Amino acid sequence: AEQVFVGNQAGDVKAAIAGAAKTVEAVYSYPYQHHATMEPLNATALYTPEKCEVWTSSQNGESVLAAAAEASGLPVAKCEVYKMLLGGGFGRRARTDYVTQAVLIAKQMPGPPVKLLWSREEDMTHGTYHPTTQCKLVGALDKEGNLTGLHMRISGQSILAAVAPSRMVNGRDPATFQGLNAGGTEGQLGYSIPNILVDHAMRNPHVPPGFWRGVNNNQNAIYLECFIDELAHAAGKDPLEFRRKMMEKHPKHLAVLNAVAERAGWGKPAPQGVHRGICQHMGYGSYVAACAEISMDGNKLKIHRIVAATDPGHVVNPAQVERQINGSFVFGLSALIYGECAVKDGRVEQENFDTYNSLRINEMPKVESIIMPSGGFWGGVGEPTIFVAAPAVLNAYFAATGKRIRSVPLSKHGIQTA
Repeated sequence: AEQVFVGNQAGDVKAAIAGAAKTVEAVYSYPYQHHATMEPLNATALYTPEKCEVWTSSQNGESVLAAAAEASGLPVAKCEVYKMLLGGGFGRRARTDYVTQAVLIAKQMPGPPVKLLWSREEDMTHGTYHPTTQCKLVGALDKEGNLTGLHMRISGQSILAAVAPSRMVNGRDPATFQGLNAGGTEGQLGYSIPNILVDHAMRNPHVPPGFWRGVNNNQNAIYLECFIDELAHAAGKDPLEFRRKMMEKHPKHLAVLNAVAERAGWGKPAPQGVHRGICQHMGYGSYVAACAEISMDGNKLKIHRIVAATDPGHVVNPAQVERQINGSFVFGLSALIYGECAVKDGRVEQENFDTYNSLRINEMPKVESIIMPSGGFWGGVGEPTIFVAAPAVLNAYFAATGKRIRSVPLSKHGIQTA
């Protein structure tokens, strides 16, 4: 038998599926994606035998210092790093490959500063990409339409195996299960399901994975929340009510879900031709939910409005949180509609914004933020609302068309924005 790593397990899933009144199965997948930062990777380095100085933007100044010392051959005490403001990071500037390169070049010509600037094509084809995974889901419903069992088998890359093997636990990558856990800080499922098994068949192809804003929650939220919608539909139940029934023991998840449902007018008629989709998720210490309103005209998608709720525990500056939520949806919707790096003959095909598009201002929906800190903990705000962008729209797409999309980006399915 192949080795699989277990992330979340309770009860007896096999028995629940075998004894179900109805089973539902689906396979979802998620592609490589690049950070596509506004500013390509760059650094300026000055080397002399006595001192090495680096000017760069980074998400990890200490690792830049270590990289400068290693590449220059000088002790850390003889290296200085000056951190500039980021031209976009999103996880890519946590790595230091571009700094090492600049210092090695500077070392070849001691004295003058050397400025290294990657072209967009170099930046796109030498990324550490959002990992590719797929997920097979099997759900068991009893004759009343209750979810009695859920098996999620994730197959694909481990980020930690590539970038932080010391954080692996007996060969297992705990970060793979973000948002799918029974408890703990990595993000909880939010549903009480008597029989559950979430496991990971690790597959690590040669394309290097990396942290990408929102990390594994991005695909896990699609896998879980779109499949919960499929189960609700199979059970003949309203997607909101189906969720609520499993969330009594998860009051914080439920509170954000209820907040978006109420604000969006769930259960009341939407404007003519407009359809709604809903979802919730948890990660980076925060509870988030979204309700999207969309319309379809043939293959043209218009996202009219997204209502998003977040409970990060405490909020210091609500205006800053609102900006992070808005930015999250630009990022999350870009990934949903356009984001795919395809690999052909061992290299990434998308080399610039002509083939790797980003959401434009005229495509951006109205975002309504509900900021509802419940106190007692400190969660993040820069990553969590990204998770719910895609599943909210995908669930609304099903409401609009009766069709399920189980792989992204939407552009691959011939869907354009109106």
